[in-house]
Amino acid sequence: MLLPVEVPVMTLPGAILFPQAMLPLHIFEPRYRRMLRDSLLTHRMFAVAMQRPGCTRESPSAVAGLGLIRAAVTNRDGTSNLVLQGLARVRLIRVVRYRPYRVHRIQPLPQSVGVSLVSQALTVQLLELVHERLSLGWTYPFPANELESPCCTPPGEATEEAPAIKAFRSVLSQLTSAEAPEPLADLVSATMISSPEARQCILETRCIEDRLGLIIRFLSDEIRRRRRRPAP
Repeated sequence: MLLPVEVPVMTLPGAILFPQAMLPLHIFEPRYRRMLRDSLLTHRMFAVAMQRPGCTRESPSAVAGLGLIRAAVTNRDGTSNLVLQGLARVRLIRVVRYRPYRVHRIQPLPQSVGVSLVSQALTVQLLELVHERLSLGWTYPFPANELESPCCTPPGEATEEAPAIKAFRSVLSQLTSAEAPEPLADLVSATMISSPEARQCILETRCIEDRLGLIIRFLSDEIRRRRRRPAP
């Protein structure tokens, strides 16, 4: 798919869009309503960038997720619910304009090519941690009713029925058999890492081996915290 050189940018606290991930959004601000209308009339794409922690003014992180609007429904009050599918990691190069909404020139970050022995070993270790996390009890973080959320639901906070878990296991199995470390890393990052700062750090890491190492570290921390929780 040919990616545009310039795209609108939505800055959200704690929202990170990984390639292939589905992000439900509720559009209510006037500037973003305009952005959505313009995007639907053109390439149907915009980027989601996490607000830099500690900044009071709008300040998007340098690396964002570029998404394609897969579905959008306009409500009677003028707000909209949409589902954005991640396409690629992009670097925000410079601001083209600020009003009525931000538009940035972007640079797509290339995917890793090939599978090394190191990445294979890290993938095996990651899969062991994923199955351990599933055994401790886990809920898929993006149920259908979260379309009315202003941004993506933090992993582990939503309630989802068993079919979603089965579907997740099926996708996990397909990615494992395909020896595709990058899509696997993105799937685990989007669904099993709860800290927005950790997810942003993973998004910004270009080397797949370094990225897998980070996910293993963050997921190990998640498992330790889960094990320390008192029994109900």
